[in-house]
Amino acid sequence: MDRAAVFDVDGTLVDTNHLHVVTWWEAFRQAGRRVPTHAIHRAVGLGSDDLVTHLLGEDVDPEEAATLSKAHTALYGTYFDRLPALPDAGRLLRRLHRDGWTVVLATSAGGHELSALRRAIDADDAITATASADDVEQGKPAPEPVEHALELAGVPAERAVFVGDTVWDMRAGTRAGVTCVGVLCGGIPRADLTEAGADTVYKDPAHLLGALDDSPLAGK
Repeated sequence: MDRAAVFDVDGTLVDTNHLHVVTWWEAFRQAGRRVPTHAIHRAVGLGSDDLVTHLLGEDVDPEEAATLSKAHTALYGTYFDRLPALPDAGRLLRRLHRDGWTVVLATSAGGHELSALRRAIDADDAITATASADDVEQGKPAPEPVEHALELAGVPAERAVFVGDTVWDMRAGTRAGVTCVGVLCGGIPRADLTEAGADTVYKDPAHLLGALDDSPLAGK
């Protein structure tokens, strides 16, 4: 029977969370907004609109939010040709594909950003589909990105595992009814991931790959 391994991308497969923190901080600075980097880090994983609202409040001017998002996109885009995959990210996806898992990405990235992330991972032969920010109305922590990934895989929630690095990932996966696996390489503490719904937590893709036979991805 089919089974799906759904992966977040930023901070889970590609080492980009701190690049997002720096570029969001600069976007806020250029707009005259002082937002501490630790607060930005905790918000990474949300879609752009949700991140701005989370950090500046519900009453933020939509035009300012759009300007901030565009500034972040431009600043972050300067890194597109050198985004670093996390250790063994591509090997992990290819191993799961060989083991019979349908591998799907579920990410708030879209367009050129998503293309750059996929180039960094360099495992397109193992990736069946991608549920991107362009495909859903609500991003994480809403379950919609994970649910859409399951639709693309043609697999029910009980036959799926979702791997992510933020509390937003764990909440989205939990709400979608899938088994959640956390990784620490995005910089979020183990306790926070567990509290948000992670069944197990690993250091990074290399650690998960090495422990695969004893993980939720050993079988489903």
